[in-house]
Amino acid sequence: MLASQLREKYLNFFKARGHRIIPSVSLIPENDPSALFISAGMHPLVPYLLGQSHPSGQRLCGVQKCLRTSDIERVGDTFHQTFFEMLGNWSLGDPASPGGIGPDGYWKEEAIPWSFEFLTKELGIGINRLSVTCFAGDDNAPCDLKSAEVWRKLGIPEKRIYFLPKEDNWWGPAGQVGPCGPDTEMFFDTGKPACGSDCRPGCSCGKYFEIWNNVFMEYQKKIKEPTKKGVPVEYEFVSLPQKNVDTGMGVDRTITVLGGLDDSYQNDLLSPLISRIEEISSLKYSQEKNQKPMRIIADHLRAAVFLISDGVVPGNVEQGYVLRRLIRRAVRHGRRMQLEDLFTAKIGAAVIEKMADIYPELILKKQSIFDELTKEEEKFIQTLGRGIKEFEKMAAGVDQDKKISGKEAFFLYETYGFPIELTTEMAGEKGLEVNEEEYRRASEEHQEQSRIGAEKKFAGGLADHSEIVVKYHTATHLLHAALRKILGEEVRQVGSNLTAERLRFDFTYPRKLTEEEIGQVEDLVNKQIQADLPVKMEIMSLEKARQTGALAFFEQKYSDQVKVYGVEGFSREVCGGPHVKSTGEIGPIKIFKEEAVGTGKRRIYAKIAK
Repeated sequence: MLASQLREKYLNFFKARGHRIIPSVSLIPENDPSALFISAGMHPLVPYLLGQSHPSGQRLCGVQKCLRTSDIERVGDTFHQTFFEMLGNWSLGDPASPGGIGPDGYWKEEAIPWSFEFLTKELGIGINRLSVTCFAGDDNAPCDLKSAEVWRKLGIPEKRIYFLPKEDNWWGPAGQVGPCGPDTEMFFDTGKPACGSDCRPGCSCGKYFEIWNNVFMEYQKKIKEPTKKGVPVEYEFVSLPQKNVDTGMGVDRTITVLGGLDDSYQNDLLSPLISRIEEISSLKYSQEKNQKPMRIIADHLRAAVFLISDGVVPGNVEQGYVLRRLIRRAVRHGRRMQLEDLFTAKIGAAVIEKMADIYPELILKKQSIFDELTKEEEKFIQTLGRGIKEFEKMAAGVDQDKKISGKEAFFLYETYGFPIELTTEMAGEKGLEVNEEEYRRASEEHQEQSRIGAEKKFAGGLADHSEIVVKYHTATHLLHAALRKILGEEVRQVGSNLTAERLRFDFTYPRKLTEEEIGQVEDLVNKQIQADLPVKMEIMSLEKARQTGALAFFEQKYSDQVKVYGVEGFSREVCGGPHVKSTGEIGPIKIFKEEAVGTGKRRIYAKIAK
């Protein structure tokens, strides 16, 4: 069965049973700081699972694109992926189910039989191939005897009904807190022999494939109130005001099972990507040594395409860091396969060709997808070879503890752009480890040193209060604001240095500025200077400063009351001062140099023209 056929069958089945089809949302959660990505079909529905009214009603179904990062290092085997599509049907507390068989509305006696019917009648899976699991119960919730009872009535024998603990049969919340509950999971028995007497659904031997999950969300995980500073956060589970059903079926995994395949990278969604990699590498996937790198490239670049289409760009924090990590891991494995030419955009094109029919936004964002992939690939290959040579030296010189020091790992990151996860993977391939605690300390020390240098501006004011340096100080504020307006709000100051001869300004940005961009920034700064705008200072709380839109970096160093310097309508920053009284005092600014100072960091030199 093709992925398109599975999607169509699923949606039609539940549409015929009163469900409204809802579209997929962005991979980036809206108003949920507890999660970087949408990791399940229910994630966008959290407000409605908690009781809000959904505009499409209480009975929904859909196909949601998802991304999970917990298994990135495991991608390379036959079935792990970071990006996937989740089929789902939901009841948002539906109390009255027309044609339903359960006394409690849309609940276990209705959801489970529908799942069983779809698997056996629509997909043609024999009942002898199905095993199921149910929640065994714990201190927070009782054993799920009802689900087991429904499965028995449907014909699943007792020996194929397993009761498992919370780590296996409980779902949610998607973030740290939120709706959750016990689940019952359906497994396809591949017919392979059991690996031992303890072999059961969930075993890693490959005998059983999980194909569907019905979650009965009747609880909310909450932080116990009140919380005290310095005391570990405690959680509690409370009953939700409504009972919800949340089901999930992975498209990749299900079509792999239905196709009788042992390798999900051979299904109709991923095999075109593998074929494209074979084409550009002149290597064969059938050769075992090529399988892991080809799977990593296919999965990671598929995920990267969807992240970029949803507005993520490679960076050093949060979603941008994950995207960078995915692309760079793919590039490294491409180089190991002797892919010397740029290749990421070619694989990206194959992703778009395969997925654009259901995700048309990929066509609209095609050029930006190609541009971001290529820029990140070009940036990384400039340092990859040298970084690998440096790593090899480090690996050859390890002590008996077989650990690469954290300082060495941080050097690889800072100098060659190697994410710590990449260094750890490379070390593992040689039977080595990385001292990650030492890496963390090295990273923190570096951040502290950067802060100390920047504190002269941001918190403690200038050490040199000479007239010319004060002018340059105000000019850095204008320059910072101009860069953000011309290049985008991802620009952040990461340091500055002021002398009587010039200003030096360091900021985050992924590429070299064009001559046109430098000219635009310079012109914008000089317009503010020519306008002779007043520079005003206010004292307020840090919280109020943020509310007024003031930029505030290194905020852990600020006191409760801070100074905010502003140039009306253009710039507003938390700063210790001092500054000129009006921008006209500065004089015309000339940018005379722009350069890279590390991965994702740029430096500008400017001076006051005589």
